[in-house]
Amino acid sequence: MLYLSNNMKPLFVFLLFCHVASTVKHSLKYVLTATSGVPNFPEFVAAVMVDEVQVGYCDNNMKTAEPKQDWMRDLMNGDPKHLQWYSLQCIVTQHSFRAYIDGLKQRLNQTGAAHILQRMSGCEWDDETGEVTGFNQYGYDGEDFITLDLQTLTWTAPKQQAFTTKLRWDADKDRLEDNKHNLINICPNFLKKYVHYGRIFLQRTDLPSVSLLQKTPSSPVSCHATGFYPDRAMMFWRKDGEEVHEDVDHGEILPNHDGSFQMSVDLSLSSVSPEEWRRYDCVFHLSGWKDDIVTKLDQAVIRTNRVPEFPAGLVVGVVVGLLVLLVICITGLFIWRRNNNGFLPVNRRQ
Repeated sequence: MLYLSNNMKPLFVFLLFCHVASTVKHSLKYVLTATSGVPNFPEFVAAVMVDEVQVGYCDNNMKTAEPKQDWMRDLMNGDPKHLQWYSLQCIVTQHSFRAYIDGLKQRLNQTGAAHILQRMSGCEWDDETGEVTGFNQYGYDGEDFITLDLQTLTWTAPKQQAFTTKLRWDADKDRLEDNKHNLINICPNFLKKYVHYGRIFLQRTDLPSVSLLQKTPSSPVSCHATGFYPDRAMMFWRKDGEEVHEDVDHGEILPNHDGSFQMSVDLSLSSVSPEEWRRYDCVFHLSGWKDDIVTKLDQAVIRTNRVPEFPAGLVVGVVVGLLVLLVICITGLFIWRRNNNGFLPVNRRQ
């Protein structure tokens, strides 16, 4: 979460993605990840996401938080105390979260194995209605552990192992009020500031490049779109202008390293004859953009990794041609060597 009570210092956190449900909603999300016994991975990682774009990062090997977008660097340069605050929280949180994971391991009698504790928190703001929602939840070893219910201002423990933590945290009324204030008031103020400062980047529209991919002739054909922004998009296959649902596998929307997104939808053609391929096309639709990107199913444009198959006659012809060329080269080499050993050309003999 973003802030805590006096006995628990503010946390700077967040990691990866969730999807915005509306075109007018903005989100500020944090994740904190602490690891134990995980080789070749930092013991602490923190990141900040604004509208699903990573804008900040730190880990236990860094002395200061690092802005990840140019507009966020500009904001931090104009307000150095903002960066200092995040850097301080990064350092302070490492120690508190280290204590969390050590305490859990001890209470659950866990030793020696790899364990991961995560905390996801933040807020969403609808810039049309003004509605604000906050969230704060923990996960342990890939499963939900404990979640804050802002309506009842109590903690919910889906796992029996978290019940002791729930009772202790429910009893800390000051911390609960701090959680509510920070998620409903402070977090949205930060979010509005970031959205205003990064509006050119965050409110842009980027269309994707769309390709048809296939691993083998018997594999499904994947319609793959990459480089689009924002992530409010959909993609589907059609036959004769009607959306196809059978033999179709929709992939998730995933982030690219540059802040854009990618997605794919696969179509199995095992029951489709080659003559019917022309009846299919792939449609990509980006929310807020009037024109869809339509890609016809065409064998000629499918990209594949498979090795091309050549006709047997062509292969035999190539081999024979290479053998003839080899004989000519050897004969020429033999004549050249004789001439260089004292033999003269025929027309020069006496």
